Amino acid sequence: MDPAIEIIGLTKRYGSLTAVNKLRLKVERNTIHGFLGPNGAGKTTTIKILVGLLKANEGTVKILGQEVHGDMPSVRSKMGYMPELPKFPKHLKGSELLDIYGRMYGMTDQERKDQIPKLLDLVGLRGREGDLIGKYSKGMQQRIGIAQALLGTPELVILDEPSLGLDPVGMVEVRELVKTMAKEGVTVFVSSHLLFEVEQICSHVTIINRGEALISDTLQNASRMLSGKTTLIIEIVNLSDNIVETLKNLPFVSSVLQTGNTLDIELNTNDDVRAQVSQEITRLGGIIVSMNVKGTKLEEVFIQLIEKHQGDKAQ
Repeated sequence: MDPAIEIIGLTKRYGSLTAVNKLRLKVERNTIHGFLGPNGAGKTTTIKILVGLLKANEGTVKILGQEVHGDMPSVRSKMGYMPELPKFPKHLKGSELLDIYGRMYGMTDQERKDQIPKLLDLVGLRGREGDLIGKYSKGMQQRIGIAQALLGTPELVILDEPSLGLDPVGMVEVRELVKTMAKEGVTVFVSSHLLFEVEQICSHVTIINRGEALISDTLQNASRMLSGKTTLIIEIVNLSDNIVETLKNLPFVSSVLQTGNTLDIELNTNDDVRAQVSQEITRLGGIIVSMNVKGTKLEEVFIQLIEKHQGDKAQ
């Protein structure tokens, strides 16, 4: 199956300013893919190209297997989009807004009648659909924005800073909404500067700076790529001195710290060695109760990549 999004060599210039520079990334279907970068990195420009609001100078963009050039209704009909800080007419009611958007999307009267109540339920606005949007809180406006992005049952939804300006409660609501969308089989491409939010909801991540992709991989692999130490935290029943000494002597282990029945094993590799460690513990009579990986946080990955890229550009 074709990826939800595939970008190869994408470039967008505004006069002498290159906003997106030979960008390359792939968004697999049925994933929540985070799109990260500092202000001015080219995130919103890239998204506007994806949804047909801008045309690229160079490169190839494919959405759901179809190459796109500017605004293409055949592609747009399969895609939902919520822009950064969406602004809706304050004099409309929530249900009226969704009905108008549904008409714009070409939905029939019956399709709108069936789908709008379900979307209001999904985003937690059932019972508030008769209220004026001007009376909605920021969180409610974000939720109605997500509802309009889901009209027509799109295969791909693109969200540009969906948690921007929200209080902690609103951020949790949007986070849970995104997870629900993914469970329904929708691919979600979400641009955000809130790293801890991305870390909690995304399975994949792309980090860009000055229009260039610095990394595009699973969240787990992204956290392993840099120099930060990875630690296995393992709780073991029947933990013996022999197990501890054997683990210390493994070539990929830097150190082992024992606290009761728990071992903190610091690794000198970014490879996944959990299977080898498990085999040694089991072979020596230990029983693993739990095993967790403590790696480099996404924030550390982000900062290291951005600083390295800016340093390379300055040379």
